[in-house]
Amino acid sequence: MLMQIPRTRKRISLGSVALLLVGSSLLAQILGFLRTKLINANFDAVGHHSTDSYFAAFTIPDFFFFTIAAGALGVAFMPVIADHLARGDKKGISDITSSLLNFMSLLMLGVAVIIFIFAEPLIHHIVAPALNPQHTHDAVVIMRFLCLNPLFFTISGILTAFQQSIGRFFFYATAPLLYNAAIIASIYLFRDSMGITGIGIGALVGGALQLGVVVVGNYRTGLRWVPHIHWHSADFRLVLRQLPPRSLDQGIDQLESIVETRFASGLPSGSISFYANAYTLQLAPILLIGTAISTAVFPRLNNRLSQGRPDLFRQDFLRFLRLIVWITLPVVVIGFFGRGYLARLIFSRNSSEIANVFGFLAAAILFRSMYAIISRWFYAQKDTRTPLYVSLFTISFNIVLAYALTRPGGYGITGLALAQSIVAAVEVTLLMSIMLVRDHKLFDANFWSGIVWTISVTGFSLVAGYITVTFLPLGAGDRGFLTLGTKLLIIAGVTLTTHFAVSGLFGLEEAQPFWRWVRRIIFRPVRVEY
Repeated sequence: MLMQIPRTRKRISLGSVALLLVGSSLLAQILGFLRTKLINANFDAVGHHSTDSYFAAFTIPDFFFFTIAAGALGVAFMPVIADHLARGDKKGISDITSSLLNFMSLLMLGVAVIIFIFAEPLIHHIVAPALNPQHTHDAVVIMRFLCLNPLFFTISGILTAFQQSIGRFFFYATAPLLYNAAIIASIYLFRDSMGITGIGIGALVGGALQLGVVVVGNYRTGLRWVPHIHWHSADFRLVLRQLPPRSLDQGIDQLESIVETRFASGLPSGSISFYANAYTLQLAPILLIGTAISTAVFPRLNNRLSQGRPDLFRQDFLRFLRLIVWITLPVVVIGFFGRGYLARLIFSRNSSEIANVFGFLAAAILFRSMYAIISRWFYAQKDTRTPLYVSLFTISFNIVLAYALTRPGGYGITGLALAQSIVAAVEVTLLMSIMLVRDHKLFDANFWSGIVWTISVTGFSLVAGYITVTFLPLGAGDRGFLTLGTKLLIIAGVTLTTHFAVSGLFGLEEAQPFWRWVRRIIFRPVRVEY
């Protein structure tokens, strides 16, 4: 027998998986914020070793990783694995996983060579042509350190996609923590000797450590690697056919990031850093809510279709889409009203500029979180082309809109954020329209009723957040974790409490598990011994 499916796959609940992913993602985001805070505290956005170099250096490695590999990581790979699991074909799982590992590793090794050799022209002519010579040099050095990371992340992604398919989520959830920890360590290890370029070493070591943890996660799964590519395998060819549309879809998103960096490089010094930091704030709740929940539910969606149960597929999809909307809306309210407190708490320098940009990005949190599960509706049906076609339109729209909004006399760096929010809303609207055409029963009256009630509840949360901020304004002298953290905690607490309370009062089904848990705690009988 080549493979033993861990017994935990049959016992672990979807809620436990989601909780694990949300918890680990939260810890990763805390480390990520700490990493960004320490980078901003130790290096200037407009100084000799500007953080603009650091953010610009990551664009090309991220582009190659998402463009070439991301289509194989879960989306194109996991539905095929689900089919093999349903048939009990253990040898087929090992064969296709090995083939994909070997093929993608060779491809990404070639990418590493390209990045290392052409780092300077990539930075100077494509990513940030307006950077001064010193900042360009720093970006080139960092990028060369990063050249192997797409390879490390690709191997990690394939292995964790397999692990998720058999119900093992722990290593997928915890591996990224080492990546942030290594970068944080590099700030202090190389700050005085190498300056900001030393962070590149931390990112390289972090990528290797992350891969090491994922490899350990394959222990006792029975997966056997063989040094062979099964070119004649029908399933391997299916994954390769699914790869280009999904890869291009992800690559378009990264192309958007490169274009935004290029636009920002033509604005006043520090604009790349301001936008990147604000984008980090925006990305955190998307990863915590949309990505974590969608990742947890994706294997179930695949299994529903593999079992021939489109009715249960539809039911699960709508339930979790509503859940994501219900959780995300109060977070958007908190993010908007608390943006100044949050930016000053995390980014000691230039917090007002970062908060201003984040205010325009707040609306995108909702739509990007929705996109995380909406896109998986297509991927579970092995359709990677439709999201690609929609992305081709939206990226073009975003480039035109971003150019118009950042022109002289326009919105400056906040124009990029405004364009991002508008385009995110358009993309989700287009995809939902296509879904409704394909499945007229998908968005039924019950779904829309739940969404309307959720929006109504958010109105109360909005008022509660506004009143709280009015009583606890951000003062010019507010500094430190105690002052800023306390105010932010009160704003978040009042907003969330209002959201949960009014949701329970209105009878929203998303709030019922929480209120059942509260009732069990309050009314649980206490055994008294005499």
